[in-house]
Amino acid sequence: MPHVLAVEDDSSMRRLVTQVLQGNGFHVTGARNGHEMWDALERLPIDLVLLDVMLPGATGMDLCRALRNKSSIPIIMVTARGSETDRVLGLELGADDYLPKPFSGAELVARIRAILRRTQMTVDEPVVLGGRRLHFAGWTLDLARRELAAPDGAAVDLSGAEYDTLLAFLEHPHRVLTRDRLLEFSRNRLGDVLDRSVDVLVSRLRRKIEPGPAEQTMIKTVRGVGYMFTPDVTRS
Repeated sequence: MPHVLAVEDDSSMRRLVTQVLQGNGFHVTGARNGHEMWDALERLPIDLVLLDVMLPGATGMDLCRALRNKSSIPIIMVTARGSETDRVLGLELGADDYLPKPFSGAELVARIRAILRRTQMTVDEPVVLGGRRLHFAGWTLDLARRELAAPDGAAVDLSGAEYDTLLAFLEHPHRVLTRDRLLEFSRNRLGDVLDRSVDVLVSRLRRKIEPGPAEQTMIKTVRGVGYMFTPDVTRS
């Protein structure tokens, strides 16, 4: 039973979310603020964090940034403000998805299940790709462990959305991928393909796998079309 941590200071909303998720087969722990969130994460095996933006004390954005610096646990931001600017900011800070209020119980459950499918993928699926490790420019992506290793062997944390986007590039090197195709390949539904969701994810990947702005050659921007992954990719 997947365990969701619902960080929401509105008690009625927290109860409603808990009832909906429990009715759909999830175990739910509630938290009213950042202090209770950190306490739950230390004590419990949490699979996904549902994080409200407007919280007393540290905001959801602050908590998202701090949590992503420590963990790759999936994060869904929830807020009454659903503008593109807010969505982009949440994604920049490391969120995997962004859900504006009001939302239906069915949509909430569907988004959580979609993210958990990506982050809890069985090791059997990657074997179809021809190997359990993908190598590029000295880097290694272990599909079975869902881990990325730098050329010096250091582990690099990836959020679920970042992992899916990188995998889409590695499966289609030297090909121009439009933004909507990247969303399709990565099974990622972060919003309308006309917004900046894909651009944000690509920017996050660049910061992690490319040495600096002057050397950002792995992921080439094809102006007006999309992106192309330039290194050769091998499998083992």
